[in-house]
Amino acid sequence: MPETPEVPRPTAAELNQQIRELAATGRLPAAGAEYQRLVVAWAEALRAEQELAA
Repeated sequence: MPETPEVPRPTAAELNQQIRELAATGRLPAAGAEYQRLVVAWAEALRAEQELAA
């Protein structure tokens, strides 16, 4: 079975920028689900980066 290439994940900084851009649009709370998805992904990325640094 061929290996599935790993899709690069955005960094915490990239996700933070996406969160800031979404907030700047003034679409919140209409974009609340997207905001929540980004915040969860940001927290996971931040945790992973901290584990690598330790």
